[in-house]
Amino acid sequence: MLIDIITIFPDIFRPYFDESILKIAQNKNKLKIRLRDVRDYTLDAHRKVDDRPFGGGPGMVMAPEPIFRAVEKIRRRKKAKIILLSPQGKTLNQKLAQKLSHCRHLILICGRYEGVDERVREALADEEISIGDYVLTGGELAAMVLVDAVARLIPGVLGDEDSARLESYSENLLEYPQYTRPADFRGMRVPRILLSGNHKKIEEWRSKEALKTTRKKRPDLLK
Repeated sequence: MLIDIITIFPDIFRPYFDESILKIAQNKNKLKIRLRDVRDYTLDAHRKVDDRPFGGGPGMVMAPEPIFRAVEKIRRRKKAKIILLSPQGKTLNQKLAQKLSHCRHLILICGRYEGVDERVREALADEEISIGDYVLTGGELAAMVLVDAVARLIPGVLGDEDSARLESYSENLLEYPQYTRPADFRGMRVPRILLSGNHKKIEEWRSKEALKTTRKKRPDLLK
């Protein structure tokens, strides 16, 4: 998968993308991430990418031209999916992450200030995605969350393919409880069934616990 990220702060991403699973995914050539400074696509001598909103109001709005030019320069395939990170978008969930993991090329647009010119939303973006019902100072954090959620679902990225299949939300259930050594920690014991070696019984227990946890914490998922 190729992911292009259009932003005015490309350096924000590098420390996170150069660690852990995302670094491994890139080293395995399962994922390629390109950071695109939107200032590189402006025709303004001062590399200006924003302006005051028509009609007045607070703050600045990101201008359409640099964003359109950036997308037009880097889009190699007509099938590239262009995503605007926006509080107005559909909420990112596991199902959407799984859908996006099948794309070959994602182009992510990170807004800033008071947002982007509406023409980017209407004529350029294929989809708007939000990571929750709150407002951030920009789309960069949302883009990092989206990349992380999607990249780990690309076949071959995780060391164990069952990790993605069995975790929370993969089947509309929260994950069952997990334990490791020691079996007895300060009087808190690991459930005996997990020490039994009976894999069938363990799977049954995990299924019941996943259902119980979901019913208690997120009953809305069971609907």
